[in-house]
Amino acid sequence: MLEAQDQARLDALYASMQEASSGFLGYPVARDFDYEPLYRFLKFPSNNIGDPYQTSTYRVGSRDMEREVVDFFAAMFNAPADDYWGYVTNGGTEGNLYGLYLAREMYPNGIVYFSEDTHYSVAKNVHFLGLRHIMIRAQRNGEIDYEDLRESIRLHRDVPAIIFANIGTTMKEGRDDIQRVQEILRELVMHEHYIHSDAAFCGPFAQFLDPKPAFDFAEGADSIALSGHKFIGSPIPCGVVIARKGNVERISRSIGYIGSMDTTITGSRNAFTPLMLWYAIKVMGEQGLRKRLARCQELADYAVTTMNAKGIAAWRNANALTVVFPKVSDAIKNKWQLATQDVSHLIVAPGADKAHIDALISDIVEEQK
Repeated sequence: MLEAQDQARLDALYASMQEASSGFLGYPVARDFDYEPLYRFLKFPSNNIGDPYQTSTYRVGSRDMEREVVDFFAAMFNAPADDYWGYVTNGGTEGNLYGLYLAREMYPNGIVYFSEDTHYSVAKNVHFLGLRHIMIRAQRNGEIDYEDLRESIRLHRDVPAIIFANIGTTMKEGRDDIQRVQEILRELVMHEHYIHSDAAFCGPFAQFLDPKPAFDFAEGADSIALSGHKFIGSPIPCGVVIARKGNVERISRSIGYIGSMDTTITGSRNAFTPLMLWYAIKVMGEQGLRKRLARCQELADYAVTTMNAKGIAAWRNANALTVVFPKVSDAIKNKWQLATQDVSHLIVAPGADKAHIDALISDIVEEQK
């Protein structure tokens, strides 16, 4: 049993997290989830060690549910029925690392191309993997500059191209068009290439947008990563990565100790987040995700309209849930936990409401007086 001072610390932390989670608007994290029916599984030492498509001598896990989660998103992303593989990761960064890892194994001397608006973790990932990379200019809306990409690839036509495509950049939710990227690759006769789509936030809803972004397997992706805690929602960071099975087989090796193949980044993987994602897609399904998106888009449109009416120069990309506006003061940034660089933004993730947006707008207007 905890001593009184330690219990008090826990209680204070709970109160602090409760307060902080009720008032943030700057990060793509859903907060309207409820996984109470799954709490009973937390008493087990669960571990989805090894390949989710193979059995293991360690059986305290949720592999069946993990495979169903992968199957759900593989179908959503138009993965070839006989040539896909995936697993539940601990978040988008791991999924992106996995895609780049596969690319490196195919093209060890390849060059990674990604835009300047790419998430900060990608530069770290290419460093981990020892990959050469070239950073490409981004357009004002966060989308990659295709002319700069074309010229950079042209100057290195003798080296395989590894394209890291953003399907929703961190600050502006800009989406790279991999069909346009492939046009460049065909024009330059670049037969050796790999395309990874980082759909961390947008992955669970991108297929429902009109027009739909060009990012999935039918449109040329070799791997796709998404986060589970962002649009779907989870108390624990998690994600899913899906890749072409033929490419994954290049890196797999049998491990006698666990009685399974070693095909993932971490080996041991928690078995609770696959269970949560499985539960979420069973409860919501595709129609639930569509309704979730519609509510968020309505609120994002409200935020832009209201901000502009109040003299705040706000905008968003077509169908985006990220609202961009001029950089705010540190006081407002810290109060509302707003991600800020040269601009600030709010993200209408599930769980945000008009009251929060109105209060933020009121703070900005009051400060401008």
